[in-house]
Amino acid sequence: MKIATEKWVAGGIAMAVAGLLVAMAMALGMGRPVQAAPAKVPVPAAAGAADLHQPGMRHARVVFAGGCFWGVQGVFQHVKGVQSAVSGYIGGSAADAHYARVSSGTTGHAEAVQVTYDPAQVSYAQLMQVFFSVVHDPTQLNRQGPDHGSQYRSAIYADDAGMRAASLAYIAQLQRSGVFPAPLATRVDGGKAFYVAEGYHQNYLALHPDALYVRINDLPKVEALRQQYPALYRQTPQLMMTVSVR
Repeated sequence: MKIATEKWVAGGIAMAVAGLLVAMAMALGMGRPVQAAPAKVPVPAAAGAADLHQPGMRHARVVFAGGCFWGVQGVFQHVKGVQSAVSGYIGGSAADAHYARVSSGTTGHAEAVQVTYDPAQVSYAQLMQVFFSVVHDPTQLNRQGPDHGSQYRSAIYADDAGMRAASLAYIAQLQRSGVFPAPLATRVDGGKAFYVAEGYHQNYLALHPDALYVRINDLPKVEALRQQYPALYRQTPQLMMTVSVR
């Protein structure tokens, strides 16, 4: 996602032979190799301090960053209890919160998804389990799959201190479990402004399921959600209304 047209090109000719597309992309200098999504890792459920409960709440919010926001948004839109999943930018200034600038990797932003959910239907612990198992590879530092740069970092942004503490506890639990072959690179932070991404980035997985990038990198994540967490999976995604998105 170094330039806005890279994924559009891949999606626009999704029916062509994959190998030819890769060769064309490299010949054009787009730097956007098509690469299969890594195998999803089953992770243990959150326990102890990581198993956060939010009794009486009907709306809670957290921001997950785990690579290209198309796939992150697409997965959480299929999770029962998620009321909205919005693609955007976090970690930098409002002036730089634009795709062309964020794609340079120099603005401090991460591509991220703001998830609003009902804790009575899905717990924060369950959302974290989905995030660390099927959404992305948390051992990757400033990259996910074919995408490279600090804008693709693994991070959780929560303004609530209890959610931050639960996130840190779960990361420590996963480290101890040994399910990952390398240390987790996921950051935990809070108090950062979230900026909604441009309208054409919203609901991208749902609107462009035949795009080559989506088919190879993102749809396997949704399928992993369905297989690993059938009780959380909903067939019809909760799409974002884009009328007010810039």
